Amino acid sequence: MSVLEKIYAKAKQDPQKVAFPEAHNEKIMQAAYECAKEGYIRSILVGNVEQLKALAAERGYEESAFTFVDLNDEAYKNELIAKYVALPTSRLKEKALARRMADPLNFACVMQAVDEADVTFAGIDYTTGDVILAGQMIVGLQENLDTISSIGLCDIPGYEGSEGSLLIIGDSAVCTNPNPEQLASIAIAACDTAKALLDWTPRCAMVSYSTLGSGSGELIDKVVAAKNIANERRPELNIDGEFQLDAAISPAVAAKKVKRESEVAGKANIVIWPDLNVGNVAVKLIQQFGKADAYGPMLQGFKKVVCDCSRGAPVPELKGNIIISAARAAGMKQD
Repeated sequence: MSVLEKIYAKAKQDPQKVAFPEAHNEKIMQAAYECAKEGYIRSILVGNVEQLKALAAERGYEESAFTFVDLNDEAYKNELIAKYVALPTSRLKEKALARRMADPLNFACVMQAVDEADVTFAGIDYTTGDVILAGQMIVGLQENLDTISSIGLCDIPGYEGSEGSLLIIGDSAVCTNPNPEQLASIAIAACDTAKALLDWTPRCAMVSYSTLGSGSGELIDKVVAAKNIANERRPELNIDGEFQLDAAISPAVAAKKVKRESEVAGKANIVIWPDLNVGNVAVKLIQQFGKADAYGPMLQGFKKVVCDCSRGAPVPELKGNIIISAARAAGMKQD
């Protein structure tokens, strides 16, 4: 069974409620419909219900595949607002929240924050910045995290790592030049994502151009500081470094370069880049020369799964991202 087949099976075992604030979009509606009909999710379309139902009929979709949520349903909106402001972590007052909820993305995030939805899925019409801002403001960050980041799941032909051909990498898309606290957050969130999505025991390597002091300089100091912060915040996680990439993933190299006990060296299943320059170049190298399939980027760091898709994504890619997001949400509930 391939990695995607395993993820799809996990999603189907416990279909999650996925809110679509861009439900009017033809590709989004098709992906939401097919995912629901195939049993992977429960689709929630957020917007003008009259218009959405007309579009669904025009496109040949059965209404029964969807739950429709109307932005103009004042009774339901007030119910959501009351639940949200009662949360101990709520950051918005009633009036400010009511204004924001005129926008479907914010409405969907409020639904998610109060457990009326498990996932918010957007990005076709909204920008990445829109999605991250709404998620941060309304859904909020996981405890002990300082930033939103992303990971990618790489399936690399010919690679024989601790998880076969699979390797999680991050951050290759969001954080430009993370400080030590933010870099620690990326590592912690990546471990949680790996466990929720794939049921892995995370072994996370903080990589640099140095292995345990073989080099020196402020770039290395940042990685070492991040590793120490991550260990302090989540001591139960296997997060180690600083390692060069080969020392992180190759047992033979680790045996030569790492002269102390490590649960990570030589068998890392997660690699954390020091900045976006490294991360973006690295993922392109893996794809171009390694011929890898790279799934993502998957946003992480929110209390619940918020997904930002590519604006140009075709329907099959949208479906894959929806199902991956649903599987993550199901996995987070099991922790």
